[in-house]
Amino acid sequence: MVLTRTPLIAGNWKMNLDHLQAIAFVQKLAWSLDDAKHDFDAVEVAVFPPFTDLRSVQTLVSADKLSLAYGGQDISQHESGAYTGEISGAFLAQLDTKYVIIGHSERRTLHGETDEIVAAKTKAAIGHGIVPIVCVGETSDDLEKFGPSAVPVAQLKVALEGLKPGADMVVAYEPVWAIGSGQAATPEQAQTVCAALRAVVSEALGADAAAATRILYGGSVKSGNIAGFMREPDVDGALVGGASLDVAEFAAIVRYQKHVGV
Repeated sequence: MVLTRTPLIAGNWKMNLDHLQAIAFVQKLAWSLDDAKHDFDAVEVAVFPPFTDLRSVQTLVSADKLSLAYGGQDISQHESGAYTGEISGAFLAQLDTKYVIIGHSERRTLHGETDEIVAAKTKAAIGHGIVPIVCVGETSDDLEKFGPSAVPVAQLKVALEGLKPGADMVVAYEPVWAIGSGQAATPEQAQTVCAALRAVVSEALGADAAAATRILYGGSVKSGNIAGFMREPDVDGALVGGASLDVAEFAAIVRYQKHVGV
């Protein structure tokens, strides 16, 4: 099956920018991309602000009819109840969030999220019509002990358990050893793992689902290296961390096709 997947450049702000800063940032980003005549149908752009910013971002995107997508940085596996600090998928859906990041390495490491929790959150997102961006990746120790692909593949297999073919989702490969280190994986390393992850999707959900599912690379992505990743056949975009907080740099990443000629 030949299918063109629209690249997705996603900016994860993590715990940065309050709601006023978020408004200013989104306005500047939209102006920058508009000035560059960016084709959002060719490369989709999404931002992931803290929860307290989402209503402000929604209002701005809706009022100004911006083509930017936005999403949450996490979601609860629970629908409602006595879960202090948790954010239900129902809440995110009311804010028209298109995406939600699930299983980011910081959530796995700092908050003890297991593969089973990630799977439950994935189902919660899909149940509310929100597209999950399921993050998988290995530490440097994992890489040394098990080799490339083994840990990300195992994580994704659990996340896909019980999902039905046709479920809209995105997968993000983020080698933990590359995040924030300035040491990105090589395009060839990213391709090897992303191809293995696509094979997992095919096995679990079928060849059509595998052909349609976008797989992103995340880990020290910047404008100077994004084109190399995007030349790889199984890399369909990027989950950008620190560089997504700089309007000019993030816009340059988004415009990789024009400024590098990919």
